[in-house]
Amino acid sequence: MSPLRQRMLDALQLRGMAPRTQETYIDAVSRLARHYHRSPELLSAEEVQAYLLHLLRDRHLARASLNLYGCAFRFFYRTVLALDGEVFQIPLGPAPQALPEVLAREELARLFDCACHAKARSFLQLAYGTGLRVSELCHLRVEHIDSHADRMCLHVVQGKGAKDRFVPLSPDTLAVARAWWQVARPRTWLFGTLRDADQPLDIGMAQRWYRRACAHAGITKRGGIHTLRHCYATHLLEAGVDLHNLQQWLGHSHISTTMRYLHLARPDAPDVARRQPLALLSSLPPLH
Repeated sequence: MSPLRQRMLDALQLRGMAPRTQETYIDAVSRLARHYHRSPELLSAEEVQAYLLHLLRDRHLARASLNLYGCAFRFFYRTVLALDGEVFQIPLGPAPQALPEVLAREELARLFDCACHAKARSFLQLAYGTGLRVSELCHLRVEHIDSHADRMCLHVVQGKGAKDRFVPLSPDTLAVARAWWQVARPRTWLFGTLRDADQPLDIGMAQRWYRRACAHAGITKRGGIHTLRHCYATHLLEAGVDLHNLQQWLGHSHISTTMRYLHLARPDAPDVARRQPLALLSSLPPLH
């Protein structure tokens, strides 16, 4: 590792950035250096801006992805190299605030039925039944599942923003976790890698499971596995769960983030969903 990369990694860790953020920021600066075949500390603000335009115009990056690069460059030049932000300007543009896609309950039933194997099906069902971010579910340890009847919850350790939280477990979701444990007998991570069970599942693999199941189920709605989290939030609101509790379970810092799901919720949720709001999996319609 070069001294400059180590400086950036030290700065990221000192400020408590999540491992995923550390990896993303360092990768963005590395790509910038490879593009110009020069050390990034030798580049001018105009060259950095030209690279961002290249990503936007030639690589057709979405605005949100482009801003991620911009944030990484701002951190590198302003924090690591201590350059004046007024002189070394890296602009960020407003990202369009599109509402997320939500799958119908019948589509979810088809999706789970089309999962490529038991591990994929269990992972996708738990992603929907708990609303965890994919990184949180990949890093869920067996010991963080509390199955006692008077607790029934997951302990999310150091989720987004380095915050812990508890997420309630319904009996049907717990049954999925137990069934997978009976098959794989995991010791550390509920979902480990195939080659080494002591390593957590790779996020990219979970995304591939989701997209493969969507393709086989004939689901064409945009979005990746994070769609299951959107479905969790929307369906709980439809079933009558209050906004404050949902905010805590999702781990949102601001309730305005949770409120966007109000635009997606329909008033005509199935009766079974309203009787047992947390039993999302058992509320899905049977496949014919």
